[in-house]
Amino acid sequence: MKSLDELAKIRDSRRAALKIREGVPSATEKAHIMMCGGAGCISSKCTDIVEAMKECLAKNGIADQVQIILTGCMGPCDMGPVAIVYPDATFYRRLKVKDAEAIVEEHILKGNPVQRLLYRTPGAKEPTRCVHDIDLFKKQKKIVLRNNFYIDPTSIEDYIARDGYAALAKALTQMEPGEIIEEVKKSGLRGRGGAGFSTGMKWGFTAAAKGSPKYVVCNGDEGDPGAFMDRSVLEGDPHSIIEGMAICGRAIGSEQGYVYVRAEYPLAIERLSNAIDDARRYGLLGKNIFETGFNFDIEIRIGAGAFVCGEETALLTSIEGKRGEPRPRPPFPANAGVWGKPTVLNNVETWANIPEIILKGAEWFSTIGTEKSKGTKVFALAGRINNTGIVEVPMGTTLREIVFEIGGGIPRKKLFKAVQTGGPSGGCIPADYLDTPVDYDSLGALGAIMGSGGMIVMDEDTCMVDIAKFFIDFCVDESCGKCSPCRIGTKRMLEILERITTGNGKEGDIELLQELATTIKSTALCGLGQTAPNPVLSTIRYFRHEYEEHIKEHYCRSGVCEFKE
Repeated sequence: MKSLDELAKIRDSRRAALKIREGVPSATEKAHIMMCGGAGCISSKCTDIVEAMKECLAKNGIADQVQIILTGCMGPCDMGPVAIVYPDATFYRRLKVKDAEAIVEEHILKGNPVQRLLYRTPGAKEPTRCVHDIDLFKKQKKIVLRNNFYIDPTSIEDYIARDGYAALAKALTQMEPGEIIEEVKKSGLRGRGGAGFSTGMKWGFTAAAKGSPKYVVCNGDEGDPGAFMDRSVLEGDPHSIIEGMAICGRAIGSEQGYVYVRAEYPLAIERLSNAIDDARRYGLLGKNIFETGFNFDIEIRIGAGAFVCGEETALLTSIEGKRGEPRPRPPFPANAGVWGKPTVLNNVETWANIPEIILKGAEWFSTIGTEKSKGTKVFALAGRINNTGIVEVPMGTTLREIVFEIGGGIPRKKLFKAVQTGGPSGGCIPADYLDTPVDYDSLGALGAIMGSGGMIVMDEDTCMVDIAKFFIDFCVDESCGKCSPCRIGTKRMLEILERITTGNGKEGDIELLQELATTIKSTALCGLGQTAPNPVLSTIRYFRHEYEEHIKEHYCRSGVCEFKE
């Protein structure tokens, strides 16, 4: 692709198909069946269902009238495999191969939805047909996940039809590098990887840093238990990452980007690799993009699954081919990153926001969310909740709305007990704080963090001491061992928690845990060690009585811990 005109021609030629998928009827095509092709649905044999549908369409002589698209993750993982039939946007869940014939012969041919496959809200008398009427979907706002319902992630033309690469074209032909950085600053976008640092400021620091070449890096090393937000974006909309990184390259004066993805994400790697190849083939990566003289390319680096490589300095060290261990900061990556050169590092979700900000403007983005936390946030809902999966909500949405309205509440009429945000680095928030708005500052005030977006819900049968032990155990296993506060301190905390949960706890153990936690937080080298004690501190803060019951009474109210006589 050599010109903006060619981009516009592809976009216009593909938009008719996209309109059908967005619910606009067409005289040329009867229906599009969008089958969720996220990793979860693929593991549940969604591709076999697609093949069965194709066979049934052919048998009925209408194969040329219906298009079946394998999309990215649609979100409701516990309902998979799921599919949406357009233009009427009928949502089907928990599909099996045998259901393919019913959908084709009843719905496609006769216009009668298959009632038994429709979504039913718990307690409702009638099922809900339209995907846009289901609380799980209608209460969300999708910016990062804007394309997952509508495009084939392996088709660059589908992405272009949804205004893909229009933001890159704007950045290259209508904006100076400093203007791009100012637009990102004005948007209020904060890094979605956990720390919440201003994205625009980070770019500005790197642009002003001395040294060349400069690098752009995507952190796709998502290792939190129960977290799969970044994977869903990489699998479902890889071109949004490529476009966001290329825009940053223009802004800071970089010609090379790296995407660091963990090896446990083979589907994400496959689709991202395909997207990079297509972007090069269309002239959207490489030399002289849009005939502007701007050069930019991207390579993938595959990590071996070390949780510590989610920390920025350890990740950058791993990209260099060395053992992934963190180093002291400063200097920060903006001044000395990959190979000691100025580097911008943002996570997958942050990059996916960039094209929309540049295309629609900072003012548009900054109207979403709260005063200090702009935009939306993607969460992976897991644990004791009816609707597990991926959701995207405006910043400031309350925990209650996420858990009970979008998440559908707690199964089997159990009572809500707590929600863990931020994974092993986060904290447990009890029911008293369900009306807390989800933003960086509000969660921080409760002793939790936003993190990358993991959200694990717990019911009344959860033992909070056992939960603290689980996360500390995880951090002990994942510690790189470079610094003694993390290597030794977390191990001592785990030993105390193991004593408590087996009936051997003693007076002073709670205070000792607090002392160890405070010391580790203030002396550990990197973010893993500095945040590892958070689950322990938050559970002591809100559930101290459970610790005391374990120690003084050898009693676990949830019946989880087995005490040794």
